[in-house]
Amino acid sequence: MKVVSSEKLPIKMWLENIEEGALEQAKNLANLPFAFKWVSIMPDSHQGYGMPIGGVLATKDVIIPNAVGVDIGCGMCAVKTSLTEIDILTLKKIMGEIRKQIPVGFNRHKEKQDESLMPVRDILMGEIIEQEYNNALNQIGTLGGGNHFIEIQKGSDGFIWIMIHSGSRNFGLKIAKHYNELAIKLNELWYADSGIPKEWELAFLPLESAEGKAYIREMNYAVEFALANRKLMMENIKNIFTEITKCSFDEIINIAHNYARLENHFGQNVMVHRKGATLATTDTIGIIPGSQGTKSYIVRGKGNPESFNSCSHGAGRKMGRKQAEQTLNLEEEVKKLDDQHILHAIRGVKDLDEASGAYKDVKEVMENQKDLVDILVELSPLGVIKG
Repeated sequence: MKVVSSEKLPIKMWLENIEEGALEQAKNLANLPFAFKWVSIMPDSHQGYGMPIGGVLATKDVIIPNAVGVDIGCGMCAVKTSLTEIDILTLKKIMGEIRKQIPVGFNRHKEKQDESLMPVRDILMGEIIEQEYNNALNQIGTLGGGNHFIEIQKGSDGFIWIMIHSGSRNFGLKIAKHYNELAIKLNELWYADSGIPKEWELAFLPLESAEGKAYIREMNYAVEFALANRKLMMENIKNIFTEITKCSFDEIINIAHNYARLENHFGQNVMVHRKGATLATTDTIGIIPGSQGTKSYIVRGKGNPESFNSCSHGAGRKMGRKQAEQTLNLEEEVKKLDDQHILHAIRGVKDLDEASGAYKDVKEVMENQKDLVDILVELSPLGVIKG
């Protein structure tokens, strides 16, 4: 762990090198008047909006929409199957059926899904949930785009695994945008002397304000929806596996990132924001994915108080999407995957934004957080479906 002590609060970083933009954002967090103890930066960290991806921030009495992010509740789930082998023809058949049944990218189900699959709405749920609810009935059980994926993997435990990375679809984006804009207006109106420059993009809502309570309600619903979304996709994938292989399955493992919740740390109740970071208490089984073509990991948290019981949520980007498209070599990236006999999703230059070359070395990321998690199972990709 590396500590930066130049700001109001320390910045504790689980990486040697951090891009300049992400470090500046971490320094902004460390100078917030309501920040608690220190700022924790995970080994997959890179620049985001307002707060670095891979950042953990505890605050007193306020919540910051941009410290949660736009894909609220985005996360991972994984299931171990009873299979110990899967041949290439069976794998292709399974992946073909997954593509037929699970919409990806901007696509959604043509028919509304059963409403019982949705999280229950509170009577005071909030305007964005009400506004987007009917659309979400077509979106539940869909992958989305960006870095979201479905992956079939072989574990170091000898078994075949299924892994999904997905989020809250339109809920997260709309909630984040609405409440960040609301926080900006209220900060200008009531908290102009807070000492927080607007260009930091860290507008906040007091926890006891009507607006703060509304954001928390809607944020929590988006977290629940993101889990329901992953569960439905996983059930559909399990049905495909059952029809083709007759296998059985262990219980689902789920871990979310991009959320905030009230926790007790060092004897105080604080709002812990995990933006591209996951919970890693001593009783938490988590998932840390690599990139397309690299290993992923099932882990157990160590409950390290220095990170507010957190760890990385993945490998982390080392270059932006446009940069990846402009600088990575398509043939080289495809060859890396073909040489490993991985059924992958790179077809052209536009797919290079999700090539393994666009991401940090996940082995180095795992090495840097040995004091945060223990590795239980290493998972090697066999087939990848990207959003």
